[in-house]
Amino acid sequence: MKASDLKRRKLLQYGFISLGAFVGNTLLPAPAKAAALSLSLTTRSGLLPPDHNGVRLPAGFTSRIVAHSGQKLFSYTWHAAPDGGATFASPDGGWIYVSNCELEGQAGGVGALKFNAQGELVDAYSILSQTNRNCAGGHTPWQTWLSCEEIDKGKVWECDPFGNKPAQARNSLGLFRHEAVAVDTRNKQLYLTEDKPEGRFYRYSAHTFDTAGNPNLDDGILEVAEVIDDNTGAVRWHALTDPSATTVPTRKQVPGSTAFNGGEGIWYHQGFVYFTTKGDDRVWVFDVLQQRLNILYSAASYLSPVLTGVDNITGNAAGELLVAEDGGSMQIVVLSGDNVLPLLQLVGHDRSEIAGPALSPDGSRLYFSSQRGKTGSSADGVTFEITGPF
Repeated sequence: MKASDLKRRKLLQYGFISLGAFVGNTLLPAPAKAAALSLSLTTRSGLLPPDHNGVRLPAGFTSRIVAHSGQKLFSYTWHAAPDGGATFASPDGGWIYVSNCELEGQAGGVGALKFNAQGELVDAYSILSQTNRNCAGGHTPWQTWLSCEEIDKGKVWECDPFGNKPAQARNSLGLFRHEAVAVDTRNKQLYLTEDKPEGRFYRYSAHTFDTAGNPNLDDGILEVAEVIDDNTGAVRWHALTDPSATTVPTRKQVPGSTAFNGGEGIWYHQGFVYFTTKGDDRVWVFDVLQQRLNILYSAASYLSPVLTGVDNITGNAAGELLVAEDGGSMQIVVLSGDNVLPLLQLVGHDRSEIAGPALSPDGSRLYFSSQRGKTGSSADGVTFEITGPF
């Protein structure tokens, strides 16, 4: 069964009811609810004209450019084609923003920007090099970055954001056209997307765990999803016999598995896994407990959709989703309850895409990149920081 065969659901039918349950009701602690209301109310006020960096923001927000592709930052030259990213807290009260490099031919990798507790950029360095088309990925609760290669038989590389340990290929997560990874922190399972028109939705379950309870990414089972009921969205998982795709691509190993039209970003929050598909401009929600998958947002449901070109996705502590556009109106759009509202828009970057949105560990700053800047060339990427009442 293909994803396009699933019955189209209205925006509020399933996903936003679930999302609203922990944005507006008692499942959230008071501070998180306040944060959700603040961001929702802030975006309602609309976007101001572009600032000096060409960013349209709500009142009270400011932008700065923290890196340009080709710029020498300390001992590292900031990479071209910046893509997926994440932040990590540092022991000194600062944080690190990691960013993929989506260049081909062993020119890809991952770079890192280190900020001190005052938000000052104090270092930049590489944590992975000589890989191919590092697109998106995912952060882990054990403070590593999973960088995904978006090529046939692409690997997932586990990287140390602090630059102290060498990156390791995690082949048990499968060799396919990887896009992104999200970790279910409750069940210690990983969910993965595949960027193909007939890509699949995958789950990894470890057989063994370390002393801290973290899953072994070299010892486990990789499964692929099949939607078995298009009314309820019920999902059945099938084990892959050959995650390394020695002879048959992973997406073709289980004939009954469900195809998704261009899997993109993925995010986990409190028992729900959210992911995007670019081919049909949808955001999906998978209920881990109920094992059900439904459409959270579909651009086709609107005459003039606010959100198109869905791509990378992140979220805040309150459960609100921030979805970046590849093309579209070059926006980052907030999905919160029944609200679909732009948080920001880049002006003059029409030949680019917004990539790598990630909030700082304290939730006060947002990082992202324009992958090809104003020129449309991967050599002209720009990485931004947004500060404001998140």
